[in-house]
Amino acid sequence: MHSGARRPPDRGSGAPRWPRPCGARPLRGPRPGSPSPRAVLGRAGPGRAVPCRAAAPRRHPHMEPRESWAALAAGGVAGVCVDLILFPLDTVKTRLQSPQGFWKAGGFRGIYAGVPSTAIGSFPNAAAFFITYENVKSVLPHGSASYLTPVTHMVAASSGEVIPFSLVQFPLWEALKDLWSWKQGHVVDSWQSAVCGAFAGGFAAAVTTPLDVAKTRIMLAKAGSATARGNVLAALGGIWRTQGLSGLFAGVVPRMAAISLGGFIFLGTYEKTRELLL
Repeated sequence: MHSGARRPPDRGSGAPRWPRPCGARPLRGPRPGSPSPRAVLGRAGPGRAVPCRAAAPRRHPHMEPRESWAALAAGGVAGVCVDLILFPLDTVKTRLQSPQGFWKAGGFRGIYAGVPSTAIGSFPNAAAFFITYENVKSVLPHGSASYLTPVTHMVAASSGEVIPFSLVQFPLWEALKDLWSWKQGHVVDSWQSAVCGAFAGGFAAAVTTPLDVAKTRIMLAKAGSATARGNVLAALGGIWRTQGLSGLFAGVVPRMAAISLGGFIFLGTYEKTRELLL
């Protein structure tokens, strides 16, 4: 070695050491073009500790116009598909919940009546929901803490549709997709998203059945009656007093079956259509 060359400082000679950030690997020396340790660590000098900071909530990048249009179109297509397929089952469920009884309420007669008007209204409704859901989800803070994720999805779903069903279904759908993606090591495919949608929809259908029964009773109540006033709690109380638990969960099986199938079609179609458009 040339006699004039400078030796690197000995670690035991009391030479200054740069403090490391929490969890960082030891500095091996600057790479060509890389900033100096002082630039990396800020203004923390030798012997001064660099405090560990908790991960601050981060935000999803805002959606691009192309992504918004894809959510709009995919949501509309998904809404039309699910309503055309499941409209008869929803009619059967409503008649099962009728206080008159299934057969007196119409039985299986005319279960396809009103399908065209329903399909026409499905596209804008579902499109508006999904473009709202995706955009609200993209601007809400999303931290590393796991408890923030379902809250974000709850707020986004409630912004798109103010009823309790979406508040339960969509956070569960997103959680199941995340779990499945983690298990297999890559993002779920559209058919896997559809399966997650079926499970989420069935669970949400079960826990919200009493509210759906109360809504049906209010809609079918005679004008001027106490139930027709629209008080949900009063309707639930009346059902409980007259029919008990079985009355509150009337039609739960066909409701779960229909909505599970609907979740499979609706969310699977949405994911696949959006994937194709992007």
